[in-house]
Amino acid sequence: MMRNRIKILALLAGMFWIGIAQAEEKFQPTVESLRQYECPEWFRDAKFGIYLHWGAYSVAEQGEWYARKLYDETTPEYKHHLEHYGHPSEHGYKDFIPMWKAENFDPDALLALFKKAGAKYFCPCAVHHDNFDLWNSKYHEWNAVDMGPKKDLIGMWREATLKAGLRFGVTTHLSRSYSWLNVANGADTQGPKQGVPYDGAQGKAKGLYPPNDGQSTHPRAPFDAPKSWRDHWARRVKQLIDDYQPDHLYFDCAVPFRGEDQGRTGMDVIAHFYNQRSDGVMCVKERPWQGLYADGITTLDYERGKASHILAEPWQTDDSIGSWGYNENTPYTTADAVVDKIIDIVSKNGNMLLNIPIRADGTLDETATGILADLGQWFDVNGEGIYATRPWYMYGEGKTEMPHKTIESPFTFKDLRYTTKGEFLYAFVLDWPGKRTVEMQFLAPGNHRIGEIKSLKLLGHDGPIHWEHHPDGLRVVFPQKKPCDFAYCLKIHLPRK
Repeated sequence: MMRNRIKILALLAGMFWIGIAQAEEKFQPTVESLRQYECPEWFRDAKFGIYLHWGAYSVAEQGEWYARKLYDETTPEYKHHLEHYGHPSEHGYKDFIPMWKAENFDPDALLALFKKAGAKYFCPCAVHHDNFDLWNSKYHEWNAVDMGPKKDLIGMWREATLKAGLRFGVTTHLSRSYSWLNVANGADTQGPKQGVPYDGAQGKAKGLYPPNDGQSTHPRAPFDAPKSWRDHWARRVKQLIDDYQPDHLYFDCAVPFRGEDQGRTGMDVIAHFYNQRSDGVMCVKERPWQGLYADGITTLDYERGKASHILAEPWQTDDSIGSWGYNENTPYTTADAVVDKIIDIVSKNGNMLLNIPIRADGTLDETATGILADLGQWFDVNGEGIYATRPWYMYGEGKTEMPHKTIESPFTFKDLRYTTKGEFLYAFVLDWPGKRTVEMQFLAPGNHRIGEIKSLKLLGHDGPIHWEHHPDGLRVVFPQKKPCDFAYCLKIHLPRK
């Protein structure tokens, strides 16, 4: 009897202290509570970050989906795999892990490049859909400390990022893995190897490949991942948050998970992140077919897309200069097009998180390095009109959209974008006008939102600029010499009425 009383008292005491701990936490795992989230000022000011995908899939140099597509007999990746590595029943994704050495990885040198390119934050992918953790994972044996590079890659990235004076973040793509990597549990449906089980179906690499529970092989999100998988996901991501203290966390989906979970597991992790990081930024996508989405609980992210107008709250685009994971066959976007994307995004109250493909050994190719150098030179001249700015009442004039995955910029000198800071309006002309006059119609004297223009200068140009406040708009004649290679910024002193 006495033992039972002691147990009851201990239980009540435990519940009491848990209750106190929960009361001290600002955020709870509910939509209502998470709507207390406010995007921090550092993120609103940063505007530009760098991102990268790096994993055992990098060995094949065929992109980050290689871990899945090598098991799909309809894909070029499957054909490539047969030609270079053999059939997936004999050589599967698990076999790339010991091949990935990261032997030339120098995080300090890379962060120096990213900082010089103008980035204010850096977010490596901590785990992709391939279910391989790049940190010293306590809850998952398939990790980069125990296998492959045998290095705490996220820890090394974090140290180098903070040393460089940038904000550190991580991205996680793990919630999809339960169905995304289930293809390893299959077999060819035709051909000489028809019916021969792939390495996952043979029972190899348990823990890396998801358990074969009869789930679909849906590439975007599992419909009803079991509680065991959801809990496993949560433990791993919470450890990542606790041990590496990221300022920025990104889920490559909506709030996990869909189905019976209805986002509860994901909200629990997000609440944990907010309670750990008071100035942390959480980004998810508006994709309710992948999980829960509710306005106001996180910062909105657009993958390779962007808002068509100014949004009231800060948002983010994640995009890449080429493939996400290194793929030598995918051409790169020009630095000119990247700059125009950044300007367009910032003018609409967004940030750009730009992915740079990285090779398996931890190095960048010459083209990527050149693009970063070009970005840095441009920011050196024009960064004043980007960093710590806010949108004007109108984002710009001319074309409203840049085509998806464009290589070259489609914009001309008639395409303009605006940002503001204090009493200054920054007008970006997205192509060099040459001897032609640039006319900004929204700056016509009849616009009741503007007062008298006090001064105007072209950033990077030391001399005067001829301009006329014409009834049809502000007319500007550019000098003969370009101050930079692309996208030209006019700094206009325009006291607010």
